[in-house]
Amino acid sequence: MPWYQLDDPHDPKLDELARQYNLHPLHIEDARSEDESVKVDSGNLYTFAVLKPVYLKPDPDAPTEQMPTFTTIDIFAGKDFLITVVDPVCPATTEALERARRDGDGEHPARLLYLILDTIVDRYFSAIDHFDDRIDALEDAIFDSPSPEILAQVFAIKRELIGLRRVLVNTRDACLHLQRDPNTIIDSEHQLYVRDTYDHVARLLDSVETQRDLLNNSLDIYLTSVSNRTNEVMKVLTVLGTIALPAIAISGIYGMNLKGLPFEESPHGALFVGFLTIMCTVLLLLVLRRMRWF
Repeated sequence: MPWYQLDDPHDPKLDELARQYNLHPLHIEDARSEDESVKVDSGNLYTFAVLKPVYLKPDPDAPTEQMPTFTTIDIFAGKDFLITVVDPVCPATTEALERARRDGDGEHPARLLYLILDTIVDRYFSAIDHFDDRIDALEDAIFDSPSPEILAQVFAIKRELIGLRRVLVNTRDACLHLQRDPNTIIDSEHQLYVRDTYDHVARLLDSVETQRDLLNNSLDIYLTSVSNRTNEVMKVLTVLGTIALPAIAISGIYGMNLKGLPFEESPHGALFVGFLTIMCTVLLLLVLRRMRWF
């Protein structure tokens, strides 16, 4: 059985293969679209599938970090031919094609399609592990030193998880289509294998939902930490302002040039007033301490 692999969706070879195997123009258009979502469409002659392999690459904003990146692989699987349009730089795609060639049956396109799909789904687990590590590090950073940069990371991971969840939901629907559509290239022999892949996608979706809950909890912890820190600052400022109140009140009274104030005519009046201020401040501190303000 011939297997045609194209590295460029705009390769004229794809048009030749479309005429040779009666590929639908809409499927050719989907194969050449850069933002096509995961899907499976079956006809009488072949099954067309758009899959999204994922791999980790350095983040341009933070070279020491890695971020999940999706590419596209388009598959035309007929009874007597297989056409794949892939991104040659994606390691997940390379691994999927190598496994299909190594473990697949060159005369059985259903098994080749399953192996490619299963390998792509298995690579999603590494992306989930990557998110687990990032969320764990984020939680530690929130407890140690919450900052606006941490908050930005929380929202960045949430956006990435939304993208991963969208791909996984579409992949789950594609697996379901391969199981239930009687026109699909997947025969009864490989239905069980595809069902197992469907179960893997369901587990991945559960993991994504768990990670989203953890991020929401991290966001709540961040907001609580910032609120507590603000409360501590306000508490310190309130205590300092209260401690300064006796000195402000006494100095304000003696600064109004009123007649008949105590110690006004005494040569040691300043010392007496200073001592009175200190005693009032100490008494106030004792009261605040008893009230456990500090």
